[in-house]
Amino acid sequence: MAHAGLAAVRRGLAELDREGLRRARRVLDSPQGPVVREGGRELANFASNDYLGLANHPRIVAAAREAVDRFGFGAGASPIVVGQSRAHEEAEAGFARFTGLPRALLFPSGFAATLGILAALAGRSAAIFGDRLDHACLVDGALLSRAAFHRYPHGDLAALDALLARSKAGVRVIASDTVFSMDGDVAPLADLLALAERHDAWLVLDDAHGIGVLGGGRGSLAEFALASPRVVCMATLGKALGGYGAFVAGDAEVIEWLMQRARTYVYSTALPPAAAAVATAAMALIDADPSIVRALHARIGEFRRACEAQGFAASSATAIQPVIVGESARAVALSARMREAGLLVPAIRPPTVPQGTARLRISLSAAHTRVQVETLVSALAQALDDGAAR
Repeated sequence: MAHAGLAAVRRGLAELDREGLRRARRVLDSPQGPVVREGGRELANFASNDYLGLANHPRIVAAAREAVDRFGFGAGASPIVVGQSRAHEEAEAGFARFTGLPRALLFPSGFAATLGILAALAGRSAAIFGDRLDHACLVDGALLSRAAFHRYPHGDLAALDALLARSKAGVRVIASDTVFSMDGDVAPLADLLALAERHDAWLVLDDAHGIGVLGGGRGSLAEFALASPRVVCMATLGKALGGYGAFVAGDAEVIEWLMQRARTYVYSTALPPAAAAVATAAMALIDADPSIVRALHARIGEFRRACEAQGFAASSATAIQPVIVGESARAVALSARMREAGLLVPAIRPPTVPQGTARLRISLSAAHTRVQVETLVSALAQALDDGAAR
């Protein structure tokens, strides 16, 4: 018997192949770090979101081992049943202090956290307003919430203001990345909060790429001194903090509401206790050794200066550095050229980025050396100059 669903899947895969958009996974034979082993080769790693080099840091690894010895590995249940351990409690209290917000809650992932937040705060009678370049978790969270969903051009505060002014919704939510994941630019957070205040809206922030990077490592709220009961801030543990999972921080009553009504929290097994312990250890490292965050910003400065010396601009002041080349085939070819030079730099193509903006996405880390950064820029400039990726 014919299988219509399977036939549709096959057509979809064939279309991805025709457009050069089918993704393939890389398989590493080493821990995350500034150099990784893949396919029998050692490559300088500019693909990872391990912005502070903590994923394989000795104190992070030790914290995970100690937690496994104390609690075992799996949490065994939802946190509202018996999945909440002392490690989870300590991490949640730590993130409240770290962000300066009254209370925090751990989630299985950043995607799960965002879906849970938006569904719990917004419903059919609400309206959500999102930046056109928001991460997919905010887009999908808005769509699944069943609220009216309005998107404004990237960074266009006047357009957002007009949308909010026209809205008759009883509950309004502004949803934005803090650091945009494919361009590395920073949202105008103070202005977004001002609009939230003016239009009586929530401000839901995805600080996945800001935590550990901005505000001396404490994230975008610290960078911009944001403090308001309207702010609900999500950040992931799997990027600069070197672990896995996510937290949401905000007003104590809001966090209590999420604990009661965020379905991705209530109906998910809690994070492994070791993941919570790693998060606590990462916060302690950042607090105890500010040089880690300073090292990341030193690498960012070196990258920008090296690009300027080669005659092309680096637009981002964060760990994410895009090199936009336009067509997907060119981005893939340029990524391959980088690999030939011993550099792991991913090509990012639609639908992750808009059509015509395929790019290399360079991720910088505190664990990189200046020599590695300068080698990257030199190889990139050579590939662009000689037309190898055209």
